[in-house]
Amino acid sequence: MIQLARPGHWVKNIVVFMPVVFGMRMTHLDAWAQAGVAAAAFCFASAFAYIINDIKDRQSDRRHPLKKFRPLACDKISTQAAIAEATVFLLIGVFLARSLSVILLLIVLLYVLLQTSYTFFLKHKALIDVICIALGFVLRAASGAVAIRVEISPWLFICMFTLCLFMGFCKRYSEVVTIGDADIAQNHRPTLIEYTPELLTHLITLSAGIAVIAFLLYGLSERTVAQFGTHYFIYTLPVAVYAVFRFAMLSMRGAYSGPTELILRDRPFQLTILIWMVLILVAIRFSSNIESWIQSLY
Repeated sequence: MIQLARPGHWVKNIVVFMPVVFGMRMTHLDAWAQAGVAAAAFCFASAFAYIINDIKDRQSDRRHPLKKFRPLACDKISTQAAIAEATVFLLIGVFLARSLSVILLLIVLLYVLLQTSYTFFLKHKALIDVICIALGFVLRAASGAVAIRVEISPWLFICMFTLCLFMGFCKRYSEVVTIGDADIAQNHRPTLIEYTPELLTHLITLSAGIAVIAFLLYGLSERTVAQFGTHYFIYTLPVAVYAVFRFAMLSMRGAYSGPTELILRDRPFQLTILIWMVLILVAIRFSSNIESWIQSLY
């Protein structure tokens, strides 16, 4: 039952904490606690979505080289037990969201509706399926802003959406490489027939470029400079670009079964993200000190 809830995928909900950092609330313990409750709500809501998806896809998963080991696909748990578990998780997620605010509850319910629609219909529509995945992450990030009561920045939507589009197309490329056989791919996910390697290469390149440019525009915008008192974000670009390029390289090589496994297992990628986060925190916290130090050198 624990495996069915895919706790390894809950790492995706770390994006809920982003508004704490970029909303300048890092020193507020209550903000971290509120974002933690929102993240927990999304962990349970996403577990509900994963279980419903596995119930729906249990037959096709049996023909997948890796997904055939999922609990429902290999009959380690009954459908009735899975439905009961999903219901409990949904109720817990709804309770946690409502404990913070009605708006957060609405966001969680919208996420559940989006994921349910994805499972039963939208996942079979090429391009729309990846857009749905990206919107799911946007809702996660928005929930963090709502939880700590800061404004949902347009840049939050732009940067998160474009970055997750890139990751979604990388996931599709990884699936194409992992499955290999066209007939098996069509039986497992019909849209994979439409996602040719050439098309995915173009979409990955395009979405990665937009994501990087969006980050640069965010770092240079007057609003960002006024809020943080610095434009030093842009100097983390080489690290961010390396992370994007490595993610694309490993995904297109089929080194991992998906983005989650890549994030959890690839040490160079993890180190790169850690370095980028430290640089961002230093830019936010010590920008004035760095500026004074540089001025003293002249």
